[in-house]
Amino acid sequence: MPGMNALLKGRRNSNSIKTKMKRIWYTDKIIAVLAACILACAALFLGGCGDDDEEKDPSVTFTAGSVPVDASGIVSDAGDGGGPAIMIVKDGLDTDASEDNISEEESADESPDDVSDDNAGSDDEETGEDETDKEDDTASDRNAVPGSVEQVSLSSSWKYSDFSKINSGCAVLYRAAGNRKGVVIGVNAGHGTKGGQSVKTFCHPDQSPKVTGGSTAQGSITAAAVSGGMSFNDGASEASVTLKTATLLKDRLLAEGYDVMMLRDGSDVQLDNIARTVIANNTCACLISIHWDGDGLGYDKGCFYISTPDGLKGMEPVASHWQQHEALGQALIAGLQEKGCKIYQNGKMAIDLTQTSYSTIPSVDVELGNQSSAHDDASLSVLADGLAGGVKKMF
Repeated sequence: MPGMNALLKGRRNSNSIKTKMKRIWYTDKIIAVLAACILACAALFLGGCGDDDEEKDPSVTFTAGSVPVDASGIVSDAGDGGGPAIMIVKDGLDTDASEDNISEEESADESPDDVSDDNAGSDDEETGEDETDKEDDTASDRNAVPGSVEQVSLSSSWKYSDFSKINSGCAVLYRAAGNRKGVVIGVNAGHGTKGGQSVKTFCHPDQSPKVTGGSTAQGSITAAAVSGGMSFNDGASEASVTLKTATLLKDRLLAEGYDVMMLRDGSDVQLDNIARTVIANNTCACLISIHWDGDGLGYDKGCFYISTPDGLKGMEPVASHWQQHEALGQALIAGLQEKGCKIYQNGKMAIDLTQTSYSTIPSVDVELGNQSSAHDDASLSVLADGLAGGVKKMF
């Protein structure tokens, strides 16, 4: 029947259209879901990047060790006394060399100290980290010129520098020409500062009294900025003999590849004991001060180092570093003993020294005998060999 056929054909067309519309509807739904997923993922990704950017300090682009470095590659904060922001004097000009001394492996150490003083500013908490591994944090930097010689002055930004009263002079840094170890050894020829005896400095950074006697009496709050030293039995001054020995030691250390910071490199340097110690704290791996004992004995008593008195071990920075001082002293005595040098008793004597009280690196005063000891060239050469051997044991 024509009417019935037309009706059936219309229904089939209607069903076909509905099927197509359903397919289009499902397709649109799928596309919408996929689009929503893509947008959600993009939002998460972009949102995360945004959070990171907000948390970053735009002035800091990367970190070398634990030292923040800004976009120019300059250390933005070298820390309190621990960073090698060396003030180098060349051709009469002062230059801040901290840019050339970015630490590869920051130990601090310079650990900030617990001691505080109304006249010397505030100190930070002492961490007590080992400083013997801070080779890259000393004056031996990546831009060091082998065989060069530089003058180094005391920076007012260095911790404990404001306790110093005589500080217009300069130490001298000698770079090893070859076989470089990247380690700076501080060598201090004891005494040798004109006017140092008449100027007084605090024995301790917390201004507490000395716990033992010595060249300054027990209980004293202040001591001579630099004492004059004794005279040998033949009239030679201690200052002249310590300088000769320090120079011999410098030559041996340079030959071994160590850089050497001479805290006194001439007959007189206008750096008191605190200034010498603070310069070493900020530029050296250790400090060795050379002395002879003025005990009045008529015979050579032998070599020993000044150990840390028990009464000083609770005061910072001594509390965090006295074991390092002891290790250095023992290494030096062992080196001297191997060269056949006479050793006094067990090789040490506990005395409260200004140097020890302000040191934040391994630091020791080594007494190479007394006024009755031989100090001819041959004898001093053997002593220098022994001290160099001790340094090699330590570093």
